[in-house]
Amino acid sequence: IMQGRGKVRNSARPGFLGAVHQPFRPDISHMFHRELEQGMKGELARLGAKGKGVELNLGEDMTLNRLNDRTALLERFDSAKRALDSSNEQVQALDQFNRQALQILTSGRLAEAMDLEKEDPKVLEKFTPKVGAPDPDQYTAEGPMAARKLLLARRLIEAGVRVVSVSISDFDTHSRNNARMAQLGPIVDHGLWALVTDLEERGMLDDVSIVVWGEFGRTPKINSKGGRDHWPRLSMGMLAGGGMQTGQVIGETDRIAGEATSRPVHYQDVIATLYHNLGIDPKSAQVVDPTGRPQYLVDEGEVIREVI
Repeated sequence: IMQGRGKVRNSARPGFLGAVHQPFRPDISHMFHRELEQGMKGELARLGAKGKGVELNLGEDMTLNRLNDRTALLERFDSAKRALDSSNEQVQALDQFNRQALQILTSGRLAEAMDLEKEDPKVLEKFTPKVGAPDPDQYTAEGPMAARKLLLARRLIEAGVRVVSVSISDFDTHSRNNARMAQLGPIVDHGLWALVTDLEERGMLDDVSIVVWGEFGRTPKINSKGGRDHWPRLSMGMLAGGGMQTGQVIGETDRIAGEATSRPVHYQDVIATLYHNLGIDPKSAQVVDPTGRPQYLVDEGEVIREVI
């Protein structure tokens, strides 16, 4: 769940995976009082019809019966290959995921989940932190509405989506770190509180694993612009839900948070733990890469013993 912003553009293209894995990108910027930059507006318009961007409903010339006919025809075209691959568990699982995705799209559940106006006003208020105005001299794209991305994630999970990634921008603080963090910190803090308590109240917390982290850490020393640069040697992450044993801190750093001094945790350990929560053994499960070679889900990761 992300949207464009005026100074930095992240178009979320599929990269080496190819166009078949192009992400589904409806324009949701209006939900968070954000303005898309012109390049992304044009790209979304090219993907959609009449400049409206990607629609969550069937087009004017596409009925549900017609879509079902197309789906049935596609299945007949694939019948020979499916017969050859019927013994492959991964192919069978992919078929199941495709059917589930199509069901979500055609049932209207996705459009319903993406419409925050249908949420209880009290819940909307809960996901809207009351934070002060940002520093007028510091550009940040995220405002209090950004916390509602986490509400949107919960609604998508309820609709049947199994993995949701939420992006909150502007943590790349190469300059004016303190001013930017003073705005972003309370938004994320409040949003995570709202998400965890909301899931708990709905009886969903043990069934939803949450991981909060970034690409890497930040330098322990402030640079000449009052910012922190990239620091791959140490970072932090937060785990919640998923039936995990939470309320603890795992690992220690030196006094300037530059190096891990005890119980280091690798990012692959976190991924292995998430697979464990899903009932998947990361040590035995394999997938076939684009070149046809079997690969383990993680190379060296171990389930974090303290949380299971």
